[in-house]
Order: sequence, then C-alpha cells, then structure tokens
Amino acid sequence: MPIDLLFATMPVPGHVVPLLPIARELTARGHRVRWYTGRVFADRIAAAGAEFVAMDPSIDHQGRNVDELFPERVRLKGIAKLRYDMRAVFLDPIPAQVEGLRRELDRQPADLILHDAAFAGAEIVERLGGPRVVSVGVTPMMLPAPDVPPFGPGLKPGSDPLTRLRDRAVRYLLDNVVFKPVYEHRDRILRDLGLPAGERGLAAVSPHLHLQNSVAGLEHPRAYLPEQVKFVGALVDPVTAVPLPQWWERMIARGKPVVHVTQGTVADTDLGQLVRPTIRALAEEDVTVVASTGSHDLGPLPANVFTAPFLPYDQLLPITSVMVTNGGFGGVQLALAQGVPLVVAGTTEDKPEVAARVERSGAGLNLRTSTPSEKSIRKAVRQVLDGEAFRRQAQRLAAEYRAHDAGVLSADHIERLVGARV
Repeated sequence: MPIDLLFATMPVPGHVVPLLPIARELTARGHRVRWYTGRVFADRIAAAGAEFVAMDPSIDHQGRNVDELFPERVRLKGIAKLRYDMRAVFLDPIPAQVEGLRRELDRQPADLILHDAAFAGAEIVERLGGPRVVSVGVTPMMLPAPDVPPFGPGLKPGSDPLTRLRDRAVRYLLDNVVFKPVYEHRDRILRDLGLPAGERGLAAVSPHLHLQNSVAGLEHPRAYLPEQVKFVGALVDPVTAVPLPQWWERMIARGKPVVHVTQGTVADTDLGQLVRPTIRALAEEDVTVVASTGSHDLGPLPANVFTAPFLPYDQLLPITSVMVTNGGFGGVQLALAQGVPLVVAGTTEDKPEVAARVERSGAGLNLRTSTPSEKSIRKAVRQVLDGEAFRRQAQRLAAEYRAHDAGVLSADHIERLVGARV
C-alpha cells in the first residue's frame, strides 16, 4: 500500500539536493511525497514527482546566502562565528519549523517525516506526538562513538592511547565549553515547546532509520554502528545537462592531465580563496586546468586554463586526473564515485570533516586551510598526480559507490520500515 511521506529540509542546496533521488524513487514506486522547504526549490521538487509545500517565509532563505541573511555574522570569526551559525541558522527556526509541519500534518496526515539531519523541528514534532521520523545525513556522519574523533575539528582518527585521550579531552571541551551556550540556547527553545532539555552532542539520528549519504569506505571506521544507520551511497541528483563549452575540443586536444578546481555552489563568492591561487599555481605546469567560476569573470587566463560558469560533470569527471576542491560533500562524492583523487582545502561548516575522511581513505590530500598558498597547491597536485596510490584508493571507493544505488536503497529501507510494497 502507498506510503504518505512528508519531507522537511533546510532551504539550502546542500540539504535539499541529496533528498531528490529519494523522492524521485519513492514517487516512481507510487508513494506520495510532500516536501516542506524553501520556494526556490519548488520546480526541482516538482520535477522529482513530489508536491511542494512552502515553509514559513520567516525561515525561508529565498536563495540568499547566510551573509545576506545574517549580515552581523560577517564580523565574527572562529568559534564565535560557529556558535552564531548554530543558533541563528539551525536553532532559531525550530519553533516555526514545528508549527509549519504540524499545520501541514493537520491538513493531511503522513506516515513518516523524512528530514535532513539539520532540520531539528522534525524530530521535535515526533516527540510532540507526530509521525515517526527518518533522518538523512547530508554531511559526514556526526554520530559520536568512543573510537571516532569528535565531529567538527577534522581530527585524524587513531586507536593508540594518546589519540583516545586527545579525543576524550576535545569532546569534553566541545560539549562543556565551546558548544555549551549553543546547547543552553537549544534547551530554552525546547522548554518553550514543553519538552525537557536535550542531550549534549550535535548528532541528529533517527532511532527508526537513518540514511547516511556516503559509503562506509569513506567514513572513519568504528567498532559499532547502530542497526538503524544505513549507508546508501552518493545521494546526488543526476547532473543537470550542461552544454559543452566552446573550448571543449581544444581542451581535449591538449592531451594533458586535467586538474579541475571548484569552490562549489555556496562558497564561490570569493574565488581568491582557491580557484585563483590554483590557476596561478599551475600556470607553468604540464597540466590542463579546468575551473568552474559561477557568475565570476576571471579576466585574462594562462594558456593552459579553461573556465566556464558551469561544467558538464558527466563528461568532465571521467577525464579528470585530480580535483582541487574546498570540500563540499556533494562534489567530493561525485568525484570519488568516478575514481577521481582529491586535493581538499576547506575549513568552514563540515568541510574539515570531509577533508579528514578523504585523507584517511587515502584518496587525496588535506591542506587544512581554506586559503592555501600557491606553493602548497602546486606541491599537492603534483604529489597526487605522481602518486598512483591516491588514484588506486579513489578507484576502490568508486567501486563501492557503484555497488550502491542511493535512491533505490533509500526507498527499499523506507518501505521495509513501514512494511509497505506497491
């Protein structure tokens, strides 16, 4: 019998796009999907076969970046900025999220709520008597474990006594000092909703089913994984058809190793962080550089550089030798699914954790900065190009990704949870 699902996601691409393959597969199987999120995603949601439900305008980002939405955050740095983002971006919307979901459920009940793990209102609706929730991990796995470093700083995992001691100390510091004001802020919101204080920690994992975007080979190994946590592969929407740039044949004819550099779709406001330094770093190298630039014009370029606002990833990645990236989780998975090794330079949001996993897997290098020097970029790219081990590990991960059809596996797990088959 058909399932009625209510999706709920933060109104930003990295939280919406990973759920599109799930919606597409569920609707193809005859299930009903309604989707509560921002208006800019209405067309993509409809194209996936789901019914768009507009969230409260007070929490809809309307396609704006966080600096536009919260200009006061621009003057903040480090921990102060991280605390601000956790409160303003993820916690303050909770009351409106809860109200909006309950209003939609009053209009039409649902069997399940499926939400990205950052959409905290969904889990609260269940605690207030609503339907069961299914969480989707759209970042590297945040679930704590004694043998995994605490999430956030991008620490290297290890099993020796000193590393375990480091992890315990950092975990205590994060929970009781760094994030203490954040937890107190969250607990005030919970009390206003008639709920007790929450536990320390950042993880939001459903007790019923958690669909983790990624494969086990990319994640830090852990001795125990809760039964409800399922790795489903790369939750990435099929690449939108992008016309080949006019320079495509000239680029191919050069016959040089292709290095692709990108700052993703969100952090591309200042291409001076990674794209421009990479172009300068590799200008005299025997490689071809292909850069995605979004709305930016980079001006005159070295002879070995080709740029376009958007690139045909379905054709670019299979011929790419190295990808230089700021560590966006979706882009990293697209690259690894094609066996492309990586150079990662990112320190904001979840990017340190993405970089740490790439490094541990052996499929690339972690530069541990958002603004690497030209010298460090050149050295890292040359090291990956010359090191067969990086490509071998990336190809091993690619084989693991190929064994996971993320949309199909996710739909299978959801059907199994409710005992439904159409």
